[in-house]
Amino acid sequence: QVQLVESGGGLVQAGGSLRLSCAASGGSFSRFAMAWFRQAPGKERDFVAAIRWSDGRTVYADSVKGRFTISRDNAKNTVNLQMNSLKPEDTAIYYCAAKTYYSANYYGGYNYWGQGTQVTVSS
Repeated sequence: QVQLVESGGGLVQAGGSLRLSCAASGGSFSRFAMAWFRQAPGKERDFVAAIRWSDGRTVYADSVKGRFTISRDNAKNTVNLQMNSLKPEDTAIYYCAAKTYYSANYYGGYNYWGQGTQVTVSS
Protein backbone atom coordinates (compact mmCIF):
# COMPACT_ATOMS: atom_id res chain seq x y z
CA GLN A 1 0.00 0.00 0.00
CA VAL A 2 1.53 3.29 -1.10
CA GLN A 3 1.66 6.00 1.51
CA LEU A 4 2.54 9.64 1.04
CA VAL A 5 3.68 11.62 4.09
CA GLU A 6 4.12 15.38 3.99
CA SER A 7 6.39 17.39 6.28
CA GLY A 8 7.77 20.89 6.59
CA GLY A 9 4.66 22.94 7.21
CA GLY A 10 4.47 25.63 9.85
CA LEU A 11 3.96 29.28 10.63
CA VAL A 12 5.92 31.93 8.75
CA GLN A 13 5.67 35.68 8.26
CA ALA A 14 4.72 37.18 4.94
CA GLY A 15 7.75 37.32 2.66
CA GLY A 16 9.31 34.30 4.28
CA SER A 17 10.05 30.82 2.95
CA LEU A 18 9.14 27.23 3.72
CA ARG A 19 10.14 23.93 2.17
CA LEU A 20 7.67 21.08 2.08
CA SER A 21 8.66 17.47 1.49
CA CYS A 22 6.63 14.41 0.59
CA ALA A 23 8.03 10.95 1.19
CA ALA A 24 6.59 7.92 -0.56
CA SER A 25 6.65 4.60 1.28
CA GLY A 26 5.01 1.20 1.17
CA GLY A 27 6.98 -0.32 -1.63
CA SER A 28 7.97 0.71 -5.08
CA PHE A 29 5.34 2.00 -7.45
CA SER A 30 5.43 3.34 -10.91
CA ARG A 31 4.53 6.99 -10.79
CA PHE A 32 3.83 9.13 -13.77
CA ALA A 33 3.65 12.42 -11.91
CA MET A 34 3.52 13.90 -8.45
CA ALA A 35 1.94 17.13 -7.39
CA TRP A 36 1.06 19.53 -4.62
CA PHE A 37 -2.44 20.81 -3.97
CA ARG A 38 -3.73 23.12 -1.27
CA GLN A 39 -7.01 23.79 0.45
CA ALA A 40 -7.76 26.98 2.33
CA PRO A 41 -10.55 27.13 4.93
CA GLY A 42 -13.96 27.13 3.28
CA LYS A 43 -12.52 26.68 -0.21
CA GLU A 44 -12.02 23.84 -2.64
CA ARG A 45 -8.74 21.99 -3.03
CA ASP A 46 -6.64 23.76 -5.68
CA PHE A 47 -3.75 22.63 -7.85
CA VAL A 48 -0.37 24.19 -6.96
CA ALA A 49 2.36 22.42 -8.93
CA ALA A 50 3.20 19.10 -10.57
CA ILE A 51 6.31 17.31 -11.79
CA ARG A 52 6.59 14.52 -14.31
CA TRP A 53 8.72 11.85 -12.71
CA SER A 54 10.52 10.64 -15.82
CA ASP A 55 12.08 13.91 -16.93
CA GLY A 56 11.25 16.49 -14.28
CA ARG A 57 8.92 18.57 -16.44
CA THR A 58 7.03 20.98 -14.19
CA VAL A 59 3.69 22.76 -14.26
CA TYR A 60 2.56 25.55 -11.92
CA ALA A 61 -0.59 27.37 -11.01
CA ASP A 62 -0.45 31.02 -12.07
CA SER A 63 -0.78 32.13 -8.46
CA VAL A 64 2.55 30.57 -7.47
CA LYS A 65 4.67 30.93 -10.61
CA GLY A 66 8.00 32.54 -9.87
CA ARG A 67 7.62 31.96 -6.11
CA PHE A 68 7.28 28.19 -5.71
CA THR A 69 9.54 25.46 -7.09
CA ILE A 70 8.66 21.77 -7.23
CA SER A 71 11.47 19.24 -7.44
CA ARG A 72 12.04 15.53 -7.06
CA ASP A 73 14.74 13.40 -5.49
CA ASN A 74 14.74 9.99 -7.14
CA ALA A 75 17.23 8.52 -4.67
CA LYS A 76 15.22 9.58 -1.63
CA ASN A 77 11.87 8.92 -3.29
CA THR A 78 10.64 12.37 -2.34
CA VAL A 79 9.07 15.39 -3.94
CA ASN A 80 9.67 18.85 -2.54
CA LEU A 81 8.01 22.24 -2.75
CA GLN A 82 10.18 25.27 -2.08
CA MET A 83 7.94 28.21 -1.28
CA ASN A 84 9.43 31.71 -1.32
CA SER A 85 7.91 35.18 -0.96
CA LEU A 86 4.98 33.69 0.89
CA LYS A 87 1.77 35.67 1.16
CA PRO A 88 -1.12 35.40 3.65
CA GLU A 89 -3.27 34.02 0.83
CA ASP A 90 -0.93 31.03 0.63
CA THR A 91 -2.27 29.88 3.99
CA ALA A 92 -3.78 26.42 3.52
CA ILE A 93 -3.36 22.73 4.12
CA TYR A 94 -0.92 21.46 1.51
CA TYR A 95 -1.40 17.95 0.11
CA CYS A 96 1.00 15.75 -1.78
CA ALA A 97 -0.43 13.55 -4.54
CA ALA A 98 0.80 10.87 -6.93
CA LYS A 99 -0.49 9.61 -10.23
CA THR A 100 0.50 6.11 -11.33
CA TYR A 101 -0.89 6.17 -14.86
CA TYR A 102 -0.19 8.20 -17.97
CA SER A 103 -2.31 11.32 -18.36
CA ALA A 104 -1.87 14.54 -20.29
CA ASN A 105 -3.70 16.33 -17.49
CA TYR A 106 -1.39 17.39 -14.69
CA TYR A 107 -4.10 19.28 -12.85
CA GLY A 108 -6.16 16.34 -11.64
CA GLY A 109 -6.77 12.59 -11.64
CA TYR A 110 -4.27 11.78 -8.89
CA ASN A 111 -4.89 8.41 -7.25
CA TYR A 112 -2.76 8.62 -4.10
CA TRP A 113 -2.92 11.39 -1.51
CA GLY A 114 -1.13 12.35 1.67
CA GLN A 115 -2.80 13.59 4.84
CA GLY A 116 -1.68 17.16 4.42
CA THR A 117 0.49 19.66 6.25
CA GLN A 118 -0.61 23.07 7.50
CA VAL A 119 1.06 26.21 6.17
CA THR A 120 0.14 29.48 7.85
CA VAL A 121 1.46 32.82 6.62
CA SER A 122 0.96 35.77 8.94
CA SER A 123 0.73 39.34 7.71
